[in-house]
Amino acid sequence: MLVLLLLLAALSIIFLVILSKNGKKQRFRRPPGPKGLPLIGNLHQFEPLNTHVYYSKLGKTYGPIFALRLMSKPMVVIQSAKLAQEVFQTQDKNFCNRPFTVGRKRLSYDGLDVALSPYSDYSKEMKKILIVHLLSSKKVNLFASIRHDEVSRLIQEVSSLSSASKVVNLSQLILNYASSTSSRIMFGKRYSDKEELGSRYHSLLSEIQTMFAAFFYSDHFPLGGVLDKLSGQSSKLEKTFNGLDSVYEKIINDHLNKNKLESEQEDIVDVLLRLMNDTSFAYKLTMNHIKAILMNLFSGGANTTTAGVIWALTELIKNPVPMKKVQEELRSTVQNKGFILEGDLPKLEYFKAVVKETCRLHPPSPLLIPRETVCKSIIEGYDILPNTIVILNAWAIGRDPKYWKDPEIFMPERFIGSSMDLKGKVAMSMIHFGGGRRMCPAANFGLASLELVLANLLYSFDWELPDGLNMEDIDDTNVLPGLIMHKKQQLCLIAK
Repeated sequence: MLVLLLLLAALSIIFLVILSKNGKKQRFRRPPGPKGLPLIGNLHQFEPLNTHVYYSKLGKTYGPIFALRLMSKPMVVIQSAKLAQEVFQTQDKNFCNRPFTVGRKRLSYDGLDVALSPYSDYSKEMKKILIVHLLSSKKVNLFASIRHDEVSRLIQEVSSLSSASKVVNLSQLILNYASSTSSRIMFGKRYSDKEELGSRYHSLLSEIQTMFAAFFYSDHFPLGGVLDKLSGQSSKLEKTFNGLDSVYEKIINDHLNKNKLESEQEDIVDVLLRLMNDTSFAYKLTMNHIKAILMNLFSGGANTTTAGVIWALTELIKNPVPMKKVQEELRSTVQNKGFILEGDLPKLEYFKAVVKETCRLHPPSPLLIPRETVCKSIIEGYDILPNTIVILNAWAIGRDPKYWKDPEIFMPERFIGSSMDLKGKVAMSMIHFGGGRRMCPAANFGLASLELVLANLLYSFDWELPDGLNMEDIDDTNVLPGLIMHKKQQLCLIAK
């Protein structure tokens, strides 16, 4: 009897051990992914200039969700509309944080901004300020006269180059337009790239983007700061931050000295300075709060507009049939006018389809600003641990053959009669502005600037390739030194 009891006890223990092991396996199921190396993880496999393409290739092997490890930091990459909906809507609360990296922390004045700061009561309050006081539909409409004036200046400049039979460097002209429009709306002044401050302003646009995505060893282990100093990354970051801060200091001081303002219209700095004295907010605004908010608007607005317009013109010059259709629509709908106004844009169905198709193929931010998990979550049966970086590949989702017929072909007709927008409200196969709690609050602000200039360039001119170039010579490769994907080679065309 004793032997039987001992045998049953032994079998029970073995059963419990097996059950325990199986239970542990069931309790944590990691997404698939490539094997990394000790210490560095998958760092050696990254392609910093084409990370979105690298992720897309991995997706063909491991599926729409896979795991990586960047030294000590776990990462999960998501690149399907179904799983994007899970992150942005179903489990948005679990995925609404931001990884607080060294570069983003410094450039956001220790998290005082809206886009990059960790999710908290503070970030929610600051987003409300942006939406209500700075980026509301009413406010966007108030700045229409500035956008119209800047587009008019651009059209005149292109006309002069056309009359002289000169090649038009659209990449440079659109960047000048976008940065001038942003500076007038934000700062109340048009900063020319020929001025010292204006030149610094333009160069900082690319420097900020690079620092946002730069790799810092100190993000991954305690003594990494030494390597950041040796590699020169720390000094680059400080140089960019100090340059940015000095520009903001100059602009804010100009506003405090009313005699130096060039415009009577209240700009964004005026609004923020006025709100500093408002005691109804949960957090008192300081000069650093103002600078952090300006950084968000400054770095996002000009770059996204420039990238969007250049990619649209690139695709249209490569595809003569859509080019002819969109120009015919513009010129037949808006007749007997020398200029397209923002009020004309809602009538232009095919033009709107061109913008959507451009953003599908070439989202300005192909890898949306990374998120970080707040708590343990489950997606597609896989366990995602807290503090895991979550990357959403908008570029891959926009080219997924499960959602798009002939995804590599530029075909605006796919959006005719469709209610799908760029904000993911109808389908998460279009997540141009992100979604959920961390959706970009400047969507209307950015689209207004992009659509107006693109429509007028197509309305006012016929575009041709310079002599000696054929369609096959048009370079459509991209460069991704930061958050925004620009065309690698500048777009130069003949305007007639």
